[in-house]
Amino acid sequence: MAGEECVRKRQSSSTCKTPENEEMQRRPENERSFQNASNGRVDVDHVITRKMQLIAEAEQLKPVFMKEVDSHFTEFVNSLVAKSALLDSSPASLFPASCSEKELHRAKTLRAPPEHGKIFTARRSLLDELFEVSHIRTIYHMFIALLIVFILSTLLVDFIDEGRLVLGFDLLVFVFGKFPVVFCTWVCMFSATVIIPYNLFVWWAQGYCSSSYRGIRSFFYGMLFTLFQTAGLGFGPTYIAVSYALPPASRFIVILEQVRLVMKAHSFVRENVPRVLSSVKDKSSTVPIPRISQYLYFLFAPTLIYRDNYPRNPVIRWGYVATKFAQVLGSLFYAYYIFVRLCIPQFLNSGQETFNLRELVLCIFNSILPGVLILFLVFFAFLHCWLNAFAEMLRFADRMFYKDWWNSTSYANYYRTWNVVVHDWLYYYAYRDFLWFFGKKFKAAAMLSVFTVSAAVHEYVLSICFGFFYPVLFCLFMCFGMVFNFILNDRRKGPIWNVIMWTSLFLGQGVIICLYSQEWYARGYCPMENPTFLYYLKPRSWSCPMKM
Repeated sequence: MAGEECVRKRQSSSTCKTPENEEMQRRPENERSFQNASNGRVDVDHVITRKMQLIAEAEQLKPVFMKEVDSHFTEFVNSLVAKSALLDSSPASLFPASCSEKELHRAKTLRAPPEHGKIFTARRSLLDELFEVSHIRTIYHMFIALLIVFILSTLLVDFIDEGRLVLGFDLLVFVFGKFPVVFCTWVCMFSATVIIPYNLFVWWAQGYCSSSYRGIRSFFYGMLFTLFQTAGLGFGPTYIAVSYALPPASRFIVILEQVRLVMKAHSFVRENVPRVLSSVKDKSSTVPIPRISQYLYFLFAPTLIYRDNYPRNPVIRWGYVATKFAQVLGSLFYAYYIFVRLCIPQFLNSGQETFNLRELVLCIFNSILPGVLILFLVFFAFLHCWLNAFAEMLRFADRMFYKDWWNSTSYANYYRTWNVVVHDWLYYYAYRDFLWFFGKKFKAAAMLSVFTVSAAVHEYVLSICFGFFYPVLFCLFMCFGMVFNFILNDRRKGPIWNVIMWTSLFLGQGVIICLYSQEWYARGYCPMENPTFLYYLKPRSWSCPMKM
């Protein structure tokens, strides 16, 4: 009966609501389309439209999903860090549960011991992870293309000027000159750092427990160690670099190795002395003295924080090592072409015009591009390639030598993430030790002391390597760096603050390249026949008769 009634109503274009048709109406549109496809009639346009709709919905959901994942992951990591800090500073970890309230209150007022320091864990470098993304790898390819453009430009200009291809690298030969002196100096520095600090610590530790004059013994060995740090590692390499008139790059090698070995020797003593004192206090039968092999591994490892053991990788990827050293060599030639094409022509021609405020402003802005490129090359060649190459050869698993400093919205975060290796040393041995000695209420003074030490060391390295004292970097550190550290602090989170940070960084690089280059050429154009000590302190570019 129902079928006959449907036949009659179909003639009047009406719909038959049988149970089968009602179910068909309730089905989604896509199911009906696939049913039509199963009957042999494929609606291609409908399938394509539906596919495009699904893709559009996925694209709309992707940023929301990534934002939620990032938010939950950040909360999870922050929670772990907070719990870890709470466990480190919790009185319950220092006293049993049966302690009285008075003892617990006393524990809360105690300063946290500084030996609770950095925890090493196996992790990859950030750029190694980012280079797996094709979009980031394209940026790397763009820098390679720019290097090719520099090479072609240099070859074409030399061919036009000389009528032939000039493949000489006179600048590289000059700046890395007298390499045998550099190598012998490094061997002496490294051998002394292996023998003297380790043996001084062993002699002090072995006789400390049975000594009746522990304070005098500690003072004596401490003075010997300080004498080695200041005279042996401090004065010796500096004297060789100056007396042998080493060229700039060779001086950089000697002075940077000098600073690195001083920091490593300090870390070794700083980390092991509290262990010996603790074992004597606990009346332990053994004295914790590291093996010489552990100390040697630390001297080569890409870290400035001593540990007896570090997380290690199971194998060495020699192909990875070769790639990193090749990238270091490529970065070296990259810097060579930047100086040849962007820096030297500018400062050689600047002597033809009178130096004034207009020329200074133009010089600074023209120096921004080479300054920023040199900044990128120093970061990539040393903090990424060089340190990762040595880490791979030593199977050193913790590769967090830097963080995402390019995303910083504050200078405080930039200082923490640009060079994690040096930052860790300054944080644990300068900042935290300062607070441990003077109390946590002197945080501003501790931060000022860290800035002063960092600025002084940076200016010392540049002064010795360039052969003159021109405290541009020191003033940028202590004046603008300190101001920006408080103005552009961690509360600034918007993208505009990242733009401001990059703008100020660009200007700073332009100032550094411009002023140091002017001073270098001024001392070459206007040398003094009988230079006095003041000659090395007074900026020559201010009074050069050639009017740089």
